[in-house]
Order: sequence, then C-alpha cells, then structure tokens
Amino acid sequence: MRLTTVTMVTVDGVMQGLGGPEEDDTGRFERGGWIWDAFDAEAMSLLDEVYQRADAFLFGRRTYDIFASSWGVWEDPGDSPIWTALHEQPKYVASTTLTRPLWANTTVLSGDVAAAVRQLKQESTGELQVHGSGRLIRWLLDNELVDDITLFVCPVILGQGTRLFADEGPDAALELVSTQTTPRGVTKVVYRPTGRPQYGTGPRT
Repeated sequence: MRLTTVTMVTVDGVMQGLGGPEEDDTGRFERGGWIWDAFDAEAMSLLDEVYQRADAFLFGRRTYDIFASSWGVWEDPGDSPIWTALHEQPKYVASTTLTRPLWANTTVLSGDVAAAVRQLKQESTGELQVHGSGRLIRWLLDNELVDDITLFVCPVILGQGTRLFADEGPDAALELVSTQTTPRGVTKVVYRPTGRPQYGTGPRT
C-alpha cells in the first residue's frame, strides 16, 4: 500500500482552517474558510478523483475529530465521492488519547505508530491517504513513510496561520510526478520524496 499525503494549502503554505472560521482558530487564527473562494469546480473534480483512489485513510487526532464531526455525521448526499470514500473505507487514527472513536470503521493506532503504518503498507495494496494532519505528515516524512505528496495550491495568501512545513524541520528532496492547473489557478502538484537534498555552492563570479 502506498502512503499519499493530500493537503490543500495557500501560496504561503497555510493549511489551517480551510473549511470555515469555526473549524480551527488555534493561535487566534481569524481567516478560516479561505478554501471556498479559491477552490473552483475543476479543482473539486480533481479532489473527488483523489478520494476515489483511497483504499484507507490515516488521520492525526485533530483532523480526525474535524472530519468525524462533519463528514462523519452528515447524511449521505448521494452524489459525493468524498462522503462515500470516507464512510466505506477503513480509517486509522494515530492517537494516544482517543479510546472510543465514534465514527464507524475506525481503528486507533496508539502504540508503535511507525511499525503499525509499515505493517499496513506491507500487508495491503492500494493507497493509504493522509488528509490534513500537518503534524502527522511531518512525522511520517521524518520516518520515511511517505510515498507521494499531493498539494492543492490555492491562489490566495493569508499572511497568518499554521503552515504545512514549519520554519524548522527535516529536509527532503522531491521529484515532480505530475502537475495540473485549473482555470481559476488552483494547482494540483504531486511530488515523490527521493531522500535528502544535496547542498553545495554556486559558481563564483
């Protein structure tokens, strides 16, 4: 099973509170809901295709709670590939505090998460997707568990909020796998980690 991270980010790398002001106001974040003006129909179609490929989902605790309290309780709209995938496919949560998940078909990974994820990748086929869950994504990258990184880069600069990659953290070299741009400027980019970057100096002038 390949592990793919999927993140919607602004041009300045912010991933916080995309769904609305009430979704996540951590750090006095006041600009939630930015996705709705930036995300066009073509981008939504690309996102639907991503969810349709999922054979399982892996979440961090915070993102799981957000999804469970929204997608997890909404009635079946009958025409949403995202709703269908989230309800039909197994869900895994990396958490040491969640003991009784309320969303059906959820398994909590509370012990050696790295070993559990490696086992999932080895024993199953298909695609294990991580949506949101910035802290988990950074940890998975640091533990060399990520096969592909999918970014939906939205044409907006927020100037505040939690970014996918913080000021300090592990480094990674990336290979471009594919890129698609919608009419309104949302760019879907897929990268593949290839190890650590090589550092050097430029030519002297």
